[in-house]
Amino acid sequence: MTEAINHDRRRILSTAAMTLAAAPLVMMGTAAAQPGTGKSASIPAIRPGSNTSFSSIKQINAGLLNVGYAEAGPADGPAVILLHGWPYDIYSFVDVAPLLASAGYRVIVPYLRGYGTTRFLSNRTIRNGQQAVVGVDIIDLMDALSIRKAILAGFDWGARTADMIAALWPERCKALVSVSGYLIGSPEANKAPLPPQAELEWWYQFYFATERGVLGYDKYRHDFSKLIWQLASPKWQFDDATFDRTAASFENPDHVAIVIHNYRWRLGLANGEAKYDHLEKRLADSPVITVPAITLEGDANGAPHPEPEMYRMKFSGEYAHRTIKGGIGHNLPQEAPQAFAQAVADADGFVRS
Repeated sequence: MTEAINHDRRRILSTAAMTLAAAPLVMMGTAAAQPGTGKSASIPAIRPGSNTSFSSIKQINAGLLNVGYAEAGPADGPAVILLHGWPYDIYSFVDVAPLLASAGYRVIVPYLRGYGTTRFLSNRTIRNGQQAVVGVDIIDLMDALSIRKAILAGFDWGARTADMIAALWPERCKALVSVSGYLIGSPEANKAPLPPQAELEWWYQFYFATERGVLGYDKYRHDFSKLIWQLASPKWQFDDATFDRTAASFENPDHVAIVIHNYRWRLGLANGEAKYDHLEKRLADSPVITVPAITLEGDANGAPHPEPEMYRMKFSGEYAHRTIKGGIGHNLPQEAPQAFAQAVADADGFVRS
């Protein structure tokens, strides 16, 4: 799940809003700004769970990885890259991808390192989960696919990665859609202790800091991840088949190592690689995002997350925030695919306004 990175933002993580009942189709509310005036595609309503598979999974060598990814839409359409988090995978976008493809976008949905069919090209490569390296992975993927510039959209680790690319490589990011807003940070910023109730919400981080946690997550990764889904999306009534489609990606041989390193690095308990220090230094300065952006939040997100007013000033370009109503939790693109896809189209509309 996502990490709120600096002390001020983390202090308010225990205030996530919850709704009393879920609705079959979600409603959208806006805050902080209204949508731009540019023309954007109108995304049709869809009932979540209408799609259960991608037509195929492709593989391509990109940087340190052989990346597994789904692709939809015309090859010459505007590129959109959709990025998942933990413990999720590309099926978070199984309804979003065809919606965007039908609107003319070329949609790329990659498995991040440690998930699904993505594999390291060398056994000697460090199984590194620090924030900068995931961003580099996506830039490498764009290069391999000859995508100069793309709309980047994601949640959880994926939102953080999209934020990072928009901040460090704005020339590669046409527009941004980020669930839970601005998620860039550093281990140094994470050293500040929180009040006990807020610390409780990060229980899995402390578990992963122990060897017991490593063994426990490895042995019970299916049940562990299902519990996270239930806690993070308390109103989402997903069925076993929906969860199991995603849980299969956790059988990746590098999954446990990547997840554990990610969370230990965030707490300063594991080192990153020196070759990424220059990127981490820039990210630790909390760079402002200048590209057009829409941030989203579910009204029933049970995962720790910052409130929109805490990150508004980190976006200096055309911007809107939307709270998605109807009992929508942490896995927003899978729970509210039409709202997520519409945000992508509208962010693209900012660019053309």
